Amino acid sequence: MELTLLGTGAPAGLPRPHCPCAACATARGERARAATALLVDGVLLLDLTPGAALAAARAGHSLAGVRQVLLTHPHDGPPVELPAGLPTAGRVADGRVLTLLSGHRVRAVAMDAPGTGYEVTGPGGERLLYLPPGGAPAGVPDNGRAAPAPYDLVAVDITGRPDAVARLRAAGAVGPATALVAVHLDHDVPPGDELDRQLTAAGARAVPDGTTLTVGAYHPGPEVPRRTLVTGGARSGKSWEAERRLATFPGVLYVATGGGREDDPEWAARVHAHRERRPGSWRTAETCDLVPLLEEEGPPLLIDCLSLWLTDAMDRVDAWDDTAWTTGGEAALRQRTGELVTAVRETRRTVVVVTNEAGSGVVPATASGRRFRDELGRLNAAVGDECERVLLVVSGQTLRLR
Repeated sequence: MELTLLGTGAPAGLPRPHCPCAACATARGERARAATALLVDGVLLLDLTPGAALAAARAGHSLAGVRQVLLTHPHDGPPVELPAGLPTAGRVADGRVLTLLSGHRVRAVAMDAPGTGYEVTGPGGERLLYLPPGGAPAGVPDNGRAAPAPYDLVAVDITGRPDAVARLRAAGAVGPATALVAVHLDHDVPPGDELDRQLTAAGARAVPDGTTLTVGAYHPGPEVPRRTLVTGGARSGKSWEAERRLATFPGVLYVATGGGREDDPEWAARVHAHRERRPGSWRTAETCDLVPLLEEEGPPLLIDCLSLWLTDAMDRVDAWDDTAWTTGGEAALRQRTGELVTAVRETRRTVVVVTNEAGSGVVPATASGRRFRDELGRLNAAVGDECERVLLVVSGQTLRLR
């Protein structure tokens, strides 16, 4: 089954008309995207894009053989006309199956937002899932139920609804061999390297308008790093970056090393804000006992953060006291940090670790403060050595160090 993406952008296109944002300002040339529309084997057109016939011609195809035009959502972007000679565009009722004379079967998939998704099965059995902008499947089977076979290719609004991919992964509808293609791309993520970086974390990719893919054929996807260290200063956006890297994975265990603090409303507000923005399917564990978690099999771990873990470790060996530090505290702390680094090295889980850059500011006035700064720097370097990906977040911008 051959799939041609006539457009890959949001309904309003990219850049958006008259939008002054930085993402739209850089969406030029191959980074510009028309509204998403998919041409399947030259006989089925899913959604419309401005100048669809010309877009198809530029991609080396014709719309003359199209026998069915289906829409996934109301088109509220620039005016889109149905090319002359094509059948009237329509939608299939949720759960209904439409069979084309070409042998393609189209099943309408219910969404949790206005719109319809389409599962297309080709004459050879290849399976494609295409979802509307801002939509995720409704009623995807839970892990305890019979899971469907993985799709060969899924075209989905990954940047707008990463949880849609998480649901599909949890149901077994997205597997290791599924090609994930980002569509409905909008200006919420700058095009180019930043878009590629965010999609790589999800195991997905974006392609230019006019790209033709063979559904069911092997498409080498991006390699998702198994261990990632995210570092940065206070309020730099590092926790948000870490959470975003795992947003397309189900059942993530969020490990909060800070614990609770009684009679501290500011800390309670921070914890509440973190919980509110995390997906509902994630679980939370408040603990500094990280080694057993890293040694277990299980879903991805998000550890936030190493600096609070180190504070607890130094408390346990009384490292803040100069005498205790020189009479065994230093050796005890190094043993504890060494065990953590070894666990990171040997873990089989997908892990994202957050930490702080404490050595780039004012030199602490106390010996204990300088000791914490130095030990955190050593710990960050040791954990970073064990990670396939190391990211530095500055002013909300992420720099790839490894």
